[in-house]
Amino acid sequence: MGFYVRLLIFLIINIGALGLGGWLQGEGARSSWYQGLDMAPWTPPGWVFGLAWTFIMLCFSFFMAFASDLKTFNLLILLFIAQFILNTGWNAVFFRFHLTGPGFILILLLILLVGGIFLYGAKNLQWKALLVLPYLLWLLLAASLNAWVWLKN
Repeated sequence: MGFYVRLLIFLIINIGALGLGGWLQGEGARSSWYQGLDMAPWTPPGWVFGLAWTFIMLCFSFFMAFASDLKTFNLLILLFIAQFILNTGWNAVFFRFHLTGPGFILILLLILLVGGIFLYGAKNLQWKALLVLPYLLWLLLAASLNAWVWLKN
């Protein structure tokens, strides 16, 4: 299977994850619950989230397409599946069920998983691991926002 076919597969999966996450969150950021929260002062405007996640999933898809040539790809696929579950599941936990503490725990686990994927990439793909860095950095920001909501509300 060629690189561009693998890239297309991961683009479909990752963009699908964004759609699934959006569906799982229900009203999400538009809900009266979310609008009534005490938010962190560094919370970006709403439009930044969609732009950031699109860029992140584009980069992550390229990373996964590059990584799919590796002999140890099976391990990475397990990490990928776990991050998919945590990433999409967080939306339901936080937005639909308003469980900000468990949401924070999920996002910390997601940071560990994506950090592991980054380290895997750094060891096996050198500079291509930088494609995971936007994901990891955004998760750190998201964790700080989640922590603020959990502690201040």
